[in-house]
Amino acid sequence: MSLSLKALENTTHYEVHNEVTLFHVCVLPPLEENVKCGNSLVGTDFYNEKDLSLFSMESLRKLNAFDWTNEFPELSAGNGRDRSKGFDCVIGNPPYVRQEILGEEFKKYAQTKYKSYAGTADLYVYFMEKSLHLLNSDGIYSIIVANKWMRANYGEPLRKFIKEKRIFEIIDFGDLPVFKGATTYPCIIKINNNKAENFQACMIKSLEFASLNEEVKKYSYDVNVKSLDNKGWSLSNNKESALLDKIKKAGIPLGEYVEGKIYYGIKTGLNEAFVIDEETKNRLIKEDAKSKEVIKPFLVGREIKRYKVPKAAKYLLFIPWHFPLHKDKSVTGASKKAESAFKTSYPAIYNHLLKYKKDLENRNKAETGIRYEWYALQRCANTYYEEFEKEKIIYAEISIKGAFAMDSFYNFSDTTSFIIPINSKYLLGILNSSLFSFAFKKASSEIRGGFLRWKGQYMSEIPIPNSPNPATKEKLTSLVEQMLEAQKPAAGTLTDNDKKLLQQKSDMIDRQIDKLVYELYGLTEEEISLLSEL
Repeated sequence: MSLSLKALENTTHYEVHNEVTLFHVCVLPPLEENVKCGNSLVGTDFYNEKDLSLFSMESLRKLNAFDWTNEFPELSAGNGRDRSKGFDCVIGNPPYVRQEILGEEFKKYAQTKYKSYAGTADLYVYFMEKSLHLLNSDGIYSIIVANKWMRANYGEPLRKFIKEKRIFEIIDFGDLPVFKGATTYPCIIKINNNKAENFQACMIKSLEFASLNEEVKKYSYDVNVKSLDNKGWSLSNNKESALLDKIKKAGIPLGEYVEGKIYYGIKTGLNEAFVIDEETKNRLIKEDAKSKEVIKPFLVGREIKRYKVPKAAKYLLFIPWHFPLHKDKSVTGASKKAESAFKTSYPAIYNHLLKYKKDLENRNKAETGIRYEWYALQRCANTYYEEFEKEKIIYAEISIKGAFAMDSFYNFSDTTSFIIPINSKYLLGILNSSLFSFAFKKASSEIRGGFLRWKGQYMSEIPIPNSPNPATKEKLTSLVEQMLEAQKPAAGTLTDNDKKLLQQKSDMIDRQIDKLVYELYGLTEEEISLLSEL
């Protein structure tokens, strides 16, 4: 209707009357050749080698396969044969949905149809690839889309695909609310199918501008396409790219350094049942002394602070799948035998969880009562839970800068935290350094408020010097020990002036740690200055 009204916008009553009376034609032009309805991503080849008698009209309507060549025969676009034909321009704002809602049949189709396929990809990934296929040899594609494809694991096939294309510009809005009421982290990319070249990037810091074009002109910078790593794109200018490249060459990836031991915390599925306070802990132990065996100190991510000794205020009932027969490899699936043993051996804990049985059974219904018993934790870190009961580095998932601490109290923690089961003050100093935060920020993406999500997949790629000068390593370790000691005085016993002096001391140690870390990575004064500005 809007298009029809638009077609009449500059037409007078006199012109309409003459058109109808003299030429006996319709007032409005037909739009059926311009506006098409169908599933942009799925062609009629979806039905190849399938028994069509099995597809009802309802299922045909639901899929609504779209044949681009038949619907736009004058273009012959997307067939990979005649690139002189195709669309001059494709623009879009695709749906922000996960492909899982379309089921396994679509995933199987996408896997054979799209180079950008990934099992966990968002649907927009395929819209981006499809749109580029629809262009003619000089056509331009531009889209506003979530920026996650630049760094997420599922975006790697798409990044490889796009890296071979001619990117003109990428405008990244970060966490700005471009779409009211939704946090979508959008970016705009302009691209075509020509040979790859360096391109312009712009990080928009505020929506308070008169003209987006002027804002982009003002803050754009060149990005060397060769600097883009398939593991994740950092839209850095040439100086930043050179600095990041130097940092990468200074050591081995953290994931390799710690032998892959970066683990996320416990997922209970129902904190109300499994997370208890001091009073409940004491009551359960009083009722049955054996209860103590499964009660563990429990932290949430927000309780973990940089260098501070983490002290748990709550406790976790650690009940792994098939408990207490969890070490018996012959027990699989929800086991009545395991439940009977649990009820007999740990009556106080069993009776406590029994009060929440209905809610526990209503957790993930594809697994609860099938893969594991109703009383077990939803995710119990089955292959690494023993790592929690070691001295280790522990950190919060969400933080503006590195928030790593040394845990000597064998705390368990929730899924808003990670652990690295290594007792290394040398590593702790590097992880909390300004350099590491800089490198991580370039590898990951910001969320609302400038916070970063310190996920293991991004952490793993940041390099750690693996052959440091022994004297430098020893000095760094000593400074970290001083920093840890400075965090110990109880805040309640200090005057305001003492707190100020202690903070000053911590800041001075921090700067000394940063200086040593810069030395470990071989940074020059100019590079240190650049890093400090970013």
